[in-house]
Amino acid sequence: MKLSWISIVRLGVVQMALGAIVVLTTSTLNRLMVVELALPALLPGFLVALHYGIQLSRPKWGYMSDQGTNRTRWIIAGVGVLALGALVASAAIPVFEASFVAGLVISILAYTMIGVGVGASGTSLLALLATATAPRRRAAAATITWLMMIFGIAMTAGVVGSLLDPYSHARLLTIVAIVVSVAFVASSLAVWGIESRVVAVREPEAAPFIEGLKEIWAEREARNFTIFVFLSMTAYFMQELILEPYSGLVFGFTPGQSTALSGAQNGGVFLGMLLVGIAATGFRLGSLKLWVFAGCLGSALMLTIISAIGQTGTEILVPSVALLGFFNGMFAVAAIGSMMALAGKGRERREGTRMGLWGAAQAVAAGFGGLLGAAAVDGLRQSFPTPTAFGAVFIAEALLFVLAAALALRVMQQPTSRVPTQLVPGE
Repeated sequence: MKLSWISIVRLGVVQMALGAIVVLTTSTLNRLMVVELALPALLPGFLVALHYGIQLSRPKWGYMSDQGTNRTRWIIAGVGVLALGALVASAAIPVFEASFVAGLVISILAYTMIGVGVGASGTSLLALLATATAPRRRAAAATITWLMMIFGIAMTAGVVGSLLDPYSHARLLTIVAIVVSVAFVASSLAVWGIESRVVAVREPEAAPFIEGLKEIWAEREARNFTIFVFLSMTAYFMQELILEPYSGLVFGFTPGQSTALSGAQNGGVFLGMLLVGIAATGFRLGSLKLWVFAGCLGSALMLTIISAIGQTGTEILVPSVALLGFFNGMFAVAAIGSMMALAGKGRERREGTRMGLWGAAQAVAAGFGGLLGAAAVDGLRQSFPTPTAFGAVFIAEALLFVLAAALALRVMQQPTSRVPTQLVPGE
């Protein structure tokens, strides 16, 4: 027996929980450090890069999932560690005001826990999807669960943004405690009992971890796709740590308004993903390669506009950021479809290890991109006005998206480039 559509949606609830927790640490807490505490943008950049760096362990988590008999325990335990890490990270915000060193030590511990939690739960969840989902439903399952994660991010950012003003440390801790508690309970209930009712493919006699990883890297498609993931995700994440500070420092947004801005962006991501799913599935319009190309170029255009309005003072930041998210979603969902199609290809069908490799590439790119963007803003602000410093980084990110679009035309193969018709539930 394979995963039913209901079970796939239940696993999507876990993805929603992951997104709801992570968005608090990568957007809300980041803005508070830079604007309210007046700390260098490089600090949250370092912390977020740390949590992504920890996720270099994703291939190992995937390998362990391939060998084990209970992915559920890794998923639940990972969400628990993530939730606790987010709560500790929030508790570090008021500590910074009393002691920078103490706040930094607590934050390093917290973001390490966040990295471990995301790596263990996220990789194990995707491995369960890949091995327990019927082959014809794999790409659809990945797309549905990713859309649910984006919805969770957008909903959380919007709700938290509306509740966070007027800001206080006590209000922040209360809101984060509620969010992580609900996320942990919901994800535990959602995943419980699913694995015991399905037949999940297990590896017969898998090679040792390092040997298996080398064999996957030797596969041309897997290697090229890894390079594409790294470049495109570097572009995707360069703005992650600077967009909310940009809204506060240049446009005067409050903490609640800037958190809601993140909600608008992720709402755009959700709509972009939904559009590609409907257009490519229901109307057979375009290939994954085409949607990736269009999404990358559209993202570059919107970043250019976001850079320009900071120089002119034009107050269209919210719709511009929402459109940036829309184009991000277009390219992301097409990349996910390719990932799921490629996950089961190659030697020994090592789905977990392959997705771990791509997850590690994304994590490294996210950490590198976020840190690069934050460091560049800090450096440029020493010599240029704040709007100019931020704008230059957005332009650099736009150029990376153009390069990613060109690379997609070379590395993405047409035979695996159409969204499967099984994206529509019930088929």
